[in-house]
Amino acid sequence: MKRIAAALLALALLLPLSPGPAAAASAPAGLTVPTAVLMEKSTGKVLYEQEATKQYEPASVTKVMTMLLVMEAIDSGALRWEDTVTASAHACSMGGSQIWLEENEKMSVRDMLKAVAVVSANDCAVALAEHLAGSEEAFAARMNQRAAELGMEHTHFVNATGLPAEGHLTCALDIALMSRELILHHPAIRELTTIWMDTLRGGTSQLSNTNKLIFYYDGATGLKTGFTDSALYCLSATAERDGMELIAVVMHAPTSTDRFESAKALLNYGFATYSLVSVQPDCPIPPVEVRLGTLDYIQPVPARDCTILLEKSKTGAVSTRLNGTTNVEAPVEQGQKLGTIEILVEDQVVDTIDLVAPEGVPKLSLFGILKQFLGTLFFSDG
Repeated sequence: MKRIAAALLALALLLPLSPGPAAAASAPAGLTVPTAVLMEKSTGKVLYEQEATKQYEPASVTKVMTMLLVMEAIDSGALRWEDTVTASAHACSMGGSQIWLEENEKMSVRDMLKAVAVVSANDCAVALAEHLAGSEEAFAARMNQRAAELGMEHTHFVNATGLPAEGHLTCALDIALMSRELILHHPAIRELTTIWMDTLRGGTSQLSNTNKLIFYYDGATGLKTGFTDSALYCLSATAERDGMELIAVVMHAPTSTDRFESAKALLNYGFATYSLVSVQPDCPIPPVEVRLGTLDYIQPVPARDCTILLEKSKTGAVSTRLNGTTNVEAPVEQGQKLGTIEILVEDQVVDTIDLVAPEGVPKLSLFGILKQFLGTLFFSDG
């Protein structure tokens, strides 16, 4: 019996421990949804994920893509904020969240997009879709094309609203991708997504934001809620603190409270754990000698700013390493590469930035070369 017990004990010690408790311990406290993603805007880095590619119905979070296509049209000049949109019978028949457009009612693009962003108006979403693409079906095709371009591999849109439709599915990761595209490249949308209360139709129609985080979460900047009986409660929530904007996506939450509290948990975790750090070279960048140029030296500059996303516990582990040339022959072109700066975290390279010429340096003329030679010949020391 003793030998059997010893063998069983040895076998137990060899078996791998269950990953369940460890995985659960690493999750942000307060997360009560089946699928979630936390992403940083500027880098697109996923800071936390849970069943990130599992497909669910997105409900009105669909309208992130609708808003994205509208904003792209505005920013490209194909559409103007003050353009007039006329409501069709189809748009007015949507039901669900709406502002009760009447057939042939006219409203500006700005007011319709405001209604979509603040109260998730299905009628306005469809009216905008028809105005841009001719029909909701054609607009849905554009949505799917844009989704493919953004790498949203687990998404298929059927309509512009998120109202229940067979095959209308996406996932938390894909929602984060389209949310990032919207807030990164079309920051003017924040003017609408941060509205808490407003009016339309000369003050006769009241608007109150469906995203309650706008009211009570410090730094909230948007973005879109969603609910249907089959999708349950969904949310893409954005917030910014200390120059870092995060995107928290939750889907299929059992209650509205779970939706908002889980998004808060993700955002709190991100802001407590990570920061964007601006990195400068540890030592001055030495000038580069220019041979046979109209300037003797040129001062290299970084081609771009360097900001890295970093765990706060590692902010003291950042260093830089310069790799540059000591001399170069003219002509030197503006923007010509003259070296690199490597950014290291715990001695691992995480980014490399080119050092470039801030201006061009022409080559000396034959007379200039002769003059430089004679000056060296007659005025050198010794």
